[in-house]
Amino acid sequence: MIHLRTIGIEPPETSGFPFEIPALTDFAVEIERPVTFLVGENGSGKSTLLEGLACATRTIGVGAHPVDRDPTLDAVRPLAAALRLSWNRPVHRGFFMRAEDFFGFVNRVKSEQATFEREAARVRAENRDMAPGDLARMLGPHTGSAHQLRERYGDDIDARSHGEQFLAFFRSRIVPGGLYLLDEPEVALSPTSQLAFLSLLLQAVGDDDCQFIIATHSPMLMAFPDAAILDFDHPPVRRIPYEEVEHVKLTREFLDSPGRFLRHL
Repeated sequence: MIHLRTIGIEPPETSGFPFEIPALTDFAVEIERPVTFLVGENGSGKSTLLEGLACATRTIGVGAHPVDRDPTLDAVRPLAAALRLSWNRPVHRGFFMRAEDFFGFVNRVKSEQATFEREAARVRAENRDMAPGDLARMLGPHTGSAHQLRERYGDDIDARSHGEQFLAFFRSRIVPGGLYLLDEPEVALSPTSQLAFLSLLLQAVGDDDCQFIIATHSPMLMAFPDAAILDFDHPPVRRIPYEEVEHVKLTREFLDSPGRFLRHL
């Protein structure tokens, strides 16, 4: 399902970051596929666009702070104000996630679990003589919230590797009809886990009407069937086939003959 249909940027009255990025000048794209990849070198503007979209759509942020209070997004808030979005159907489900924010999110979950459990222990200690039914009602908000977190993320989220945490998070948090903005999700994933992630995407798009906009350097992820690939390296931003992506061509050439590259290092 394509929820977000077009993305444009209204020219600002002032210059400077992020409007000085070439790919974000005269920017207008139509989203034609449920999975859209943003590709290009570091600094080409793909992550900046995702961050602006996260602010403009007021989506949930997976990190240490909510999107509207995340200080690392302050520089892109002018871009968010300049974005012009059109929708087939506005959605409020989904989330925005940068790979580097995931540890902050894990710590936030752990802190929330500890807070709920501390509050439940305090209520029990202060109301030992209360009737069991009344005590259960007082404990409800604290024990219920802690239980929900354990059900969603497990008893010890730190007991898993980074990649396992990442995949478990996606399995538990992707809901039907959502819009998901992901910045370099491959950072946490081995090649095998990237295949597992592709399987999650297939199910989410095919069965759950989800839409994904993903900034990536991974040729494996870019190979998702029937995805749209937008090139940020050669403005204006345009759709290109998989075989023309610079990262795909370079990776293929390197794997065919690594010695040819390594001897020049």
